[in-house]
Amino acid sequence: MHPAPSVIIFTSLSGLGFGLLVLLGLGLPAPTGIMAFIYFALAYALAVGGLMASTFHLGHPERAFKAFSQWKTSWLSREAWLAVAALIVMALYGAGLVFYDLALAPLGWLGASLSLATVYSTSMIYAQLKTIPRWNTPLTSLLFVILSIAGGGLLAVQIPVALPLLVGAGIVQVVYWIWGDQAFDESGTNMASATRLGDQGSVRAFEPPHTGTNYLLYEFVHVVGRKHAAKLRIISLILMIGTPVLILSMNENIFLILIAVLAHAAGLFVSRWLFFAQAEHVVGLYYGKR
Repeated sequence: MHPAPSVIIFTSLSGLGFGLLVLLGLGLPAPTGIMAFIYFALAYALAVGGLMASTFHLGHPERAFKAFSQWKTSWLSREAWLAVAALIVMALYGAGLVFYDLALAPLGWLGASLSLATVYSTSMIYAQLKTIPRWNTPLTSLLFVILSIAGGGLLAVQIPVALPLLVGAGIVQVVYWIWGDQAFDESGTNMASATRLGDQGSVRAFEPPHTGTNYLLYEFVHVVGRKHAAKLRIISLILMIGTPVLILSMNENIFLILIAVLAHAAGLFVSRWLFFAQAEHVVGLYYGKR
């Protein structure tokens, strides 16, 4: 798949923002006054900023509101509704903390549940696609959710929460890569199955469909060299998992934690770039790109 910057920013920032809202809704931490305002402002900046970035990948961003109309069949539509509901509920919960030093726990739990459901819905936009075997697995949702909460725990400076979740996220990420490298072949999809000519003998393309490019090639086919992918995976793990875990294990200095947050975010961007760039769409078979 073409790794569009808008969807990389969307999935990365919104995941961090809603992950932080999950922690805040659960009272981890439970700030009041100006500190509550800072935490919620950061969470909303990330969540809303990520959601706004997603509209730039639409052919007609001005029609984004139409996404709300397909909630019965579309995970994108469900994500939109859940995101709005989560932001409204958490705004009410945050207002109580900021202006009245009041923590309405049931409201926070509801907001945390809606925030988590939003991240899950985001993951299902990709995990439901059978045409992209690497995505079509429960590991996709697990990876999105655990990275979201781990990042939220890091932003909330909840070290007892963040540390084990970061380690768990690293394990899930590695398993996802290993499984994903085999997913296309194990799906059984090939030129013979696509054309249903397998019973006639070996099937291969006589010549390319055309010599130029088109929308399908641009949007659904992106080739990443194995050597480059391996290097980027190592960089992602070092930044996204290794650096934050090392820093959090040593001390709680606020400046070092800031470095841990920035390193995690940078590694997350690399991970998401790979998530899209390495996703092989079955249409690549037709163009001989697989």
